[in-house]
Amino acid sequence: MAIGVFDSGVGGLTIHRALVERLPQADFVYLADQKHAPYGERTGEDIVNLTRQGCETLFDQGASLVILACNTASAVALRRLQSTWLSDYRKTAGRPVNVLGIIVPTIEAATGLPWEHEAERRGPKIENLDILGLFCTRATANSRVYEIEIDKRRQDLAVFAEACPGLADMIEQGADRDALKAKIDGHVAALKARIGRFPDRAILGCTHYEIVADLFKAALPAGTPLIHQPSSVAAAMGRYVERHTEYDVGSSGKRVFLTTGEPKTQSALIETFWGAPLTFSAAQVVA
Repeated sequence: MAIGVFDSGVGGLTIHRALVERLPQADFVYLADQKHAPYGERTGEDIVNLTRQGCETLFDQGASLVILACNTASAVALRRLQSTWLSDYRKTAGRPVNVLGIIVPTIEAATGLPWEHEAERRGPKIENLDILGLFCTRATANSRVYEIEIDKRRQDLAVFAEACPGLADMIEQGADRDALKAKIDGHVAALKARIGRFPDRAILGCTHYEIVADLFKAALPAGTPLIHQPSSVAAAMGRYVERHTEYDVGSSGKRVFLTTGEPKTQSALIETFWGAPLTFSAAQVVA
């Protein structure tokens, strides 16, 4: 058995690396749906169907838990899969399986509050809002999941989303840093123009963006805190595995990297981030 990590491409490696550090003895299978990347410009139905296929493929590989290491899949597909598909799949599989996302631990980190907390709706008008910038894909921005869920918990925290179409694909394809810097600088400037000032804090709401977190830091004012999804997700996942021993996550430290696209060594950008060359093997996709 193992933990499956799913993303449209290489962005989920940021989550994967943090999970491995938190759970070094667990077995991991990583699946990149590079054949269909990027997800951020796809329809909701496409995202749901592709995410379901990815989960089934990882369960077929022996995963008992699948982490959607993709904000777009977590925002658009997770709740739908949990409510309409997962229960029947468990019966078919005949074993405990589950699918988890990365938005809940990110919102907990952003608000400093547990997911179960809901704010009181009464009280004096808030004069000084904490402005949280969210850099994400168009699909995640359109879902408004961060705005909705954060507003339930903190009325003193305002979320401004900046969709960055094309950025995840540039990172996936290993674009040069000058091109990435220009793209990121443009989106930070656009968000500042809409808010009227820079945000007080920011979420990199696409796991691809963590690979170039230093470029976001350089574009934002010095010292602007970034909420890093990998560390938040790994901490939450570690606690989850400790509580839910019914899920067998393995104990041999196995690492498998699969892709629905062309099996190959990933780009120089990914090699720099990962610290070594990384080759994906072909996945046998469940239709």
